[in-house]
Amino acid sequence: MNFETKRILVTVKAYPNPSRKYGETVCVAGIDIDAQKWIRLYPIPFRDLDEDKKFKKYTIIEVKAAKATDDKRPESYKIDAGSIRQIDYLDTKKDKWKRRKEIVLPTTDKSFCDIQRQNLSTKKSLGVFKPKNVDFLCCPATPKDEKARESCYAQLSFFDKKKKAIEAIPYEFRYQFFCNDEPSCPGHNLMIIDWEIGQAFRDWRYTYKTEE
Repeated sequence: MNFETKRILVTVKAYPNPSRKYGETVCVAGIDIDAQKWIRLYPIPFRDLDEDKKFKKYTIIEVKAAKATDDKRPESYKIDAGSIRQIDYLDTKKDKWKRRKEIVLPTTDKSFCDIQRQNLSTKKSLGVFKPKNVDFLCCPATPKDEKARESCYAQLSFFDKKKKAIEAIPYEFRYQFFCNDEPSCPGHNLMIIDWEIGQAFRDWRYTYKTEE
């Protein structure tokens, strides 16, 4: 693989997922700042990273990345996890919020419908857009195969850091919305895979007295 150093603003960090091939990994997405393009980084063994490499969302990281050879989507890259270096954290203070906008807004797409059209010709699979009529949906998730999950953790390399299996969230969380300026938009229903909503569920379960 031909690795090159990239500066990336991390905007998406998915809930950890165990697999037989990679162990427990996280899919991360964000914006390649110099190219002004979206990028997907997978797999990242996030909970195994050294503490100084565990970044929050909206952190600018520097990392060595190479185009994935087993994924035809143009945004997909593999990384050298040991090369991760945190450059800056763009919180919600006025000057940092302005910096976020300067990086994110130039990559805006017309709509999700437009991203789907681009996918047909270029395999584009990431983007940012402004929706309308947004609803939040919650429904029970399909039960996970706990034996399969346990076997994934059991087969982790001897050299991996020991960690407890992360909980499988028993619900699916989704956004339902329509596209702006797309008269024929049929509406969309997309799963939220963000780590933060999974952790929010875990926290709220103990904060509130009822499941509702």
